[in-house]
Amino acid sequence: MTPADRDRFEKCLALAAQGATSGERAAGRAAAERIAAGAGLTLDAAIRAIRPARADVPPRAAPRSAPQRTYAWAQPKAPVTPITVEELLRQKVETEAWRKRAATRAKRRSRQEQPDQDAYAAEQRARQAERDRAWAQARAASDDA
Repeated sequence: MTPADRDRFEKCLALAAQGATSGERAAGRAAAERIAAGAGLTLDAAIRAIRPARADVPPRAAPRSAPQRTYAWAQPKAPVTPITVEELLRQKVETEAWRKRAATRAKRRSRQEQPDQDAYAAEQRARQAERDRAWAQARAASDDA
């Protein structure tokens, strides 16, 4: 068995021993059997051949359990307190005040960016008023006739 095969064989054995599901464990065992068969060995013979080769590596100590972290999503949620009418009214007043301030800022900014816009709008209103008066006079003259 080549070192790459040996490494793959050990990984498959680890999956067969520690797989999360029975399907993973069965797939790991089947893969280990295929690798052993490729080397001309049975699964047990391949395991015996691999284990002494790793005797120079000291056995690992049992893994210590990591300290359990507590996550915000793992904690029980605090009971929901219903919002009161007074709180809703306070929020509404606060929102309206914010909207008024935003509108005032936008109007001020618009005037700063286009200072002659108000003068132009006033001129257009005056012209429209003149046209309206002329139309009303023409209408009155046609009604009299």
